[in-house]
Amino acid sequence: MPSIHRSALAAALVTGALLAASACGPDGPAGNGGHAAPPVATETTAPGGGGVIGGITLPSGLPTSLLEGLPKTWDDLRKWKYEDWDKWASKHVFNNPVVKDFWNPDKMGDAKPADPAPPTAKPAADGSTTDPEPTVVKAVPVPRPYLKQPSGKVFFSAQGGRGNCSATVIADPQHPGKSNLIWTAAHCVHEGKGGNFYKDLVFVPAYNNSGASSGGRKAPLSELAPLGTWWADQVVTSPQWMVEGGPTGDAANQYDFAVMRVHNQNDTGKSLEETVGSAAPVWFDAPRDQLKVSASGYPLVKPFDGQELYRCDGGKPTRLSFDAKRPAMLTIGCDMTQGSSGGGWFATMPDGRTALVSNTSIGTQDHTSLSGPYLETVAKQALDWISRKQ
Repeated sequence: MPSIHRSALAAALVTGALLAASACGPDGPAGNGGHAAPPVATETTAPGGGGVIGGITLPSGLPTSLLEGLPKTWDDLRKWKYEDWDKWASKHVFNNPVVKDFWNPDKMGDAKPADPAPPTAKPAADGSTTDPEPTVVKAVPVPRPYLKQPSGKVFFSAQGGRGNCSATVIADPQHPGKSNLIWTAAHCVHEGKGGNFYKDLVFVPAYNNSGASSGGRKAPLSELAPLGTWWADQVVTSPQWMVEGGPTGDAANQYDFAVMRVHNQNDTGKSLEETVGSAAPVWFDAPRDQLKVSASGYPLVKPFDGQELYRCDGGKPTRLSFDAKRPAMLTIGCDMTQGSSGGGWFATMPDGRTALVSNTSIGTQDHTSLSGPYLETVAKQALDWISRKQ
């Protein structure tokens, strides 16, 4: 989770991918039992690099395949249909072969955060300026057991080590009651700016449900992953993140979301939703002024240790924007730290159901607030594509 510190409109951000340091010990890239780190992208890059296509400003050095099929402007992305998403995704295939029993408690515990430099927030899309930072809210532990709650942790391998984030089991519109979909942040699944998807992407629902690994104790995988380890088969994220995303919080974070389809590495014949016992519907275009938001996640940096599920009841969200042409992010007061990235933000729908309305993307350096993307047409289209693509 990148982090921000606001003084008026200034923002200083730190990374949220929580990548392990390069010196990871015997299980790290230098000695990982023959499991190779993901390769650096080698395809041809656009001549000269950078520039503007239509209304889209392109960073330099992007792979040529990333430029094929882009809309003329990011606004045009809202007009994409299933076929457009399918054409785009076919050029950016996610490859995640299952490595049986690759993830163990030691590998799950070796992620470390890093801190880069500051950008500047800008007026929100509706013409208003970024709101003042909300009052900090103290995170509270979610009561155990975690079973039948849709929250869990994502683990992945990347160049330089391993990382983790938080995530949520969501309802699948095409497969009601039998969802295998989870929602998390884009920076938890993809490097951004023409990079690669992370490797060994797995979801662990009800992580540390019994508390066996709390307080620094060692626990077997059966205690850390009581409902199994679920490997990603398909992943979709926003084209904005794939073209622009990076380690510092900026306009790309206004589209910092991803959806993963997963399966149990030990096939039980049951879907993720049936195994967990719940899945949150996603509420797109939720009315900002009527929302009271609660964010959940597994914060990792002190005073937290990544072993407990926490919640912040942040109330009515304020706004944070880096690009006035994009939907302003939602911001709530919360003291959760890195590791909570990707965790679900929930609100009550008019029909009484609890729905996901965002995910943790960035937070302040002094851990006083969190911000997440506002989920509208582009996010809805991404979910529609992966729901139908099976």
